[in-house]
Amino acid sequence: MTASAGQRAEHNPAAGYPALWPVTTRWDDNDHYGHVNNVTYYSYFDTAVNGWLMHTTGVDIRDLSAIGVVAETSCKYHRELSFPDSLQVGLSVEKLGTRSIVYLLGLFRESADDELQLAATGRFVHVYVDSTTRRPVPIPTEIEAAARTLVIPS
Repeated sequence: MTASAGQRAEHNPAAGYPALWPVTTRWDDNDHYGHVNNVTYYSYFDTAVNGWLMHTTGVDIRDLSAIGVVAETSCKYHRELSFPDSLQVGLSVEKLGTRSIVYLLGLFRESADDELQLAATGRFVHVYVDSTTRRPVPIPTEIEAAARTLVIPS
């Protein structure tokens, strides 16, 4: 008998995300208190989503006629991070619309025993706009096809 995605996620929270994207902490990510500053988590999310899209589509997304602008972000912190932690960002799609994508993200710290420890969860919304006029447009075909692979069945 195989475990369901929900059962796997109980024992390995990263199993609930169809893709993982590596991100490394940097020296200047730490704040005066010795841990990664809260706003830096948003940078990790942004880097992971856009890096994964470029890698998966094989396209420099900055060159498309439509670009994804961030319309909403949120983050819930579960544990501290600090340089030189190595991280993995889990990516999934909660909602794939015609002009927007709602990503659900998990930020994991790699531990010495190769376990991924959940550090934060987030939500990240891209709305697609024409790169010149900034008016809403449909999601580019390449992006839509890639994002579809991250959709978690409800």
